[in-house]
Amino acid sequence: MQGLQQNQPRFSLPPWIRLLRPAQWLKNGIVGAAYLFARWDPTQAANASGWRAVASVALAVACFCAMSSAVYILNDWNDREADRRHPVKRLRPLASGEVSSGTAWWLLTVLFIASTVAAWFCLPLRFLYVLGGYAAMQIAYTFFLKRISYVDVFVISIGFVLRAVAGAVAITVRISPWLLLCTFLLSLFLALCKRRHEKILLEAEDADEHRAALSGYDQRLLDLQIGILAAATLVCYSIYTLAPETVQRFGTNRLGLTIPFVIFGIFRYLELVYRHAEGGRPEKVMLTDKIMIGTVLAFFLTALAIFLTLPR
Repeated sequence: MQGLQQNQPRFSLPPWIRLLRPAQWLKNGIVGAAYLFARWDPTQAANASGWRAVASVALAVACFCAMSSAVYILNDWNDREADRRHPVKRLRPLASGEVSSGTAWWLLTVLFIASTVAAWFCLPLRFLYVLGGYAAMQIAYTFFLKRISYVDVFVISIGFVLRAVAGAVAITVRISPWLLLCTFLLSLFLALCKRRHEKILLEAEDADEHRAALSGYDQRLLDLQIGILAAATLVCYSIYTLAPETVQRFGTNRLGLTIPFVIFGIFRYLELVYRHAEGGRPEKVMLTDKIMIGTVLAFFLTALAIFLTLPR
């Protein structure tokens, strides 16, 4: 545990900014997935073209960043006493006392109102419904759902699916059920990897004291479930890229060229989880691991090259 404490960065962001967890905003990138695929779909390109579509997607991402930060603040406020007994979470702004409860509630209120008002006035009403559903689910997660084993990780995964759906309704396009399924499976895979990391990290202590749901997880069973989800994600993505419907929609089967990058990315993440104990913070892996960053860039550049060479 001392190693964890000594590895804290010498310089960090101001406490009130860290309270927002800006690194977690990376998750909201999934909101833009529907735009990227619709932009190159001849049957939907009209809805995904022009500056209005880009602005709508950017605003949708911003709304989810604000709302998710509001939920993180609520979660940290609710868990502040338990976090003080955690080897890492004790350094969070509320648990450490760097930010007062009053300041936290002020920030929470501003973020919640800002995201709701922006969605109400600037985006389709259906987006507001999705955003509201996400907020309600996360509030329920904060106060009781996160204490129930497996329900906690399913809620996290559904949150990612709602992000993807929100991106589609923001510009009134459809999103493939296969992509939604891939999103759900991949996020569930990452969530279980995180639970495995927490189970091992706290095995020398009372894990239930830090996260009640951990009592319902078994490490060997988690290993099996992680393997199943990794395989299911790969199969579902491969089916999506090579399915006749996808080939017909985009006019090419070359999206299958992105499959190796997905396989390599999952293999790399498994290596980080099982050999380097890096499964606790997926967002950190995506922002700091050079091999993972290169794999993601190669995936997007390959997909972009495929889309750019499609006949118009």
